[in-house]
Amino acid sequence: MADIVKEILARPIQLADQVSKVADEAQSFKLDCSELKAKTEKLAGLLRQAARASNDLYERPTRRIIDDTELVLDKALTLVIKCRANGIMKRLFTIIPAAAFRKTSIQLENSIGDVSWLLRVSVSADDRDDEYLGLPPIASNEPILCLIWEQIAILHNGSSLEDRSDAAASLVSLARDNDRYGKLIIEEGGIGGLLKLAKEGRMEGQENAARAIGLLGRDPESVEHIVNAGVCSAFVKILKEGHMKVQIVVAWAISELAHHHPKCQDHFAQNNAIRLLVSHLAFETIQEHSKYAIPSKQQMSIHSVVMASNGPSPNDKTDSEDYDKASTARIAHPVGNLQTSGHMHNVVTNTMAMTSQTPDHSMPQASQHHILDHAIAKSNHGNAKQQSHHQQQHVSLAGSSIKGREFEDPATKAEMKAMAARALWQLSKGNVSICRNITESRALLCFAVLLEKGTDDVQSYSARALTEITAVAEQNAELRRSAFKPTSPAAKAVLEQLLKIIEAANSDLLVPCIKSIGNLARTFRATETRIIGPLARLLDEREPEICMEASIALTKFACTDNFLHDYHCKAIIDAGGAKHLIQLVYFGEQMVQIPALILLCYIALHVPDSETLAQEEVLIVLEWSSKQAHFVEEPEIEELLPEAKSRLELYQSRGSRGFH
Repeated sequence: MADIVKEILARPIQLADQVSKVADEAQSFKLDCSELKAKTEKLAGLLRQAARASNDLYERPTRRIIDDTELVLDKALTLVIKCRANGIMKRLFTIIPAAAFRKTSIQLENSIGDVSWLLRVSVSADDRDDEYLGLPPIASNEPILCLIWEQIAILHNGSSLEDRSDAAASLVSLARDNDRYGKLIIEEGGIGGLLKLAKEGRMEGQENAARAIGLLGRDPESVEHIVNAGVCSAFVKILKEGHMKVQIVVAWAISELAHHHPKCQDHFAQNNAIRLLVSHLAFETIQEHSKYAIPSKQQMSIHSVVMASNGPSPNDKTDSEDYDKASTARIAHPVGNLQTSGHMHNVVTNTMAMTSQTPDHSMPQASQHHILDHAIAKSNHGNAKQQSHHQQQHVSLAGSSIKGREFEDPATKAEMKAMAARALWQLSKGNVSICRNITESRALLCFAVLLEKGTDDVQSYSARALTEITAVAEQNAELRRSAFKPTSPAAKAVLEQLLKIIEAANSDLLVPCIKSIGNLARTFRATETRIIGPLARLLDEREPEICMEASIALTKFACTDNFLHDYHCKAIIDAGGAKHLIQLVYFGEQMVQIPALILLCYIALHVPDSETLAQEEVLIVLEWSSKQAHFVEEPEIEELLPEAKSRLELYQSRGSRGFH
């Protein structure tokens, strides 16, 4: 840094010396040249002072001010060279406007003011006795730039952590007020100072630094710059070791960066951010939370341990179509075993207690299953046995935890969970590997508990995180089969809470929960009809957004891509869905009409012989719809509607429709 500054200052110092020397040799305008020489020597003295203080100078304003100063000195040298001309003819043909000296003199004064400001801004507040810096002449066109320079200089050279914290708070205000100011803070080198404060500052300073970084990451280019500066490792260190109030802001900042530039998701994942965020989510959410950890290569996760006791391996086909192809026998409802949460908890805790007593992680799979079977049997014992197991776990499986967080007040803990869920929500968007990482941890169990018992923000962000994770699972069969197979206790717990919210139908969480259920449509078996009824009831005189989302979710059950579409379509009809859909197609808002018609077409296509469809005169609805321009212009409806109408005409005669 010092070498760069010295290199920047070398040429203007040489130019200043040349101006002074040539001014002494002036043959004309001697008085004017003498004035220029005096100002140039003053400027040269300041430049030499800056060179001696090069270690403390802040590079960005130094470069800008010295570049401008160099241009001024070039002009001054050109002017005084003209005054050195000898001979009458040379002087006669050398024209120097009277205003040239005045203009150059003013420019030299401005440069003196700029370099003086640069020297003052580059020292600590104590060294300048809290002197008000004011604005240098260079700031006349853009005053805010110098304010940004001043705050960043304090971040780099501030004598106290309090000063640096105040500077970060000022940058927070600037970044919050205006996108362009945020760009300037990044361009002028503010990220390095903020990260330094985030690592070294006290709690308030770290909060201000993290908040500023979160506000600055408003577009992909800015986030890329922030990530390249090393934000991932700095934030992860705080999530692991920092004060919870700082961790809250850091988790929020991670969510902001991931939201504005999803490509940074993997950078945070590679730095272990997912595990730490899940740890915060699990703290005091799941009993003995430290044992519900994302596994290393040598260690099984709770999720995989428990799933191993319940059915096939994750590599087995577990989509609804695979189950039903294998057997049509009635199978218990996926959430039927969760009428009380105690059984699942006992299975998990007993399993973990027993595996903790087996330090050899390379034990044969058959032995693992034996232990798991024994754990499931033990889960039915009394409370005394449970306490015994819990004590064994505490001794043998004690995990690392963040010191002091158990002493935080409940509001801070709740906010930490909310921001951890918010960060996981943004980090999981469209990212298969992160979703797999999350679902292999205790996060799904946490989300299930928090959906039921969390504060409003915690519930909201947990629901949105589940929506994103299930959306990825919808597109990725391997993730869908491993994380959301019906035998998974974590999946059962999540489904139970989603169903409770949908059945109650009176929560702000309703829309994300509807989306999540729709995303999981291919995981349900033919015997699973409990989900269809609550969704179908949401089609009846609800807010447009809810009717739309319910129609879209049910379409994922009824569409041709779902192997069990016939079963699901019949379940929708049995739940009264056809009648509601007809009303929505005729009288709903356009945002509802189109998904409702698509769903009605799939039902007509797959169960055209339904007596209910005949009684409700669905064919007339489809005929009417085929004449509406805004329907037939939709690409999906354009192909689907004629096919559904044709099938319905084939199966339902005029007489069977009850026409007279």
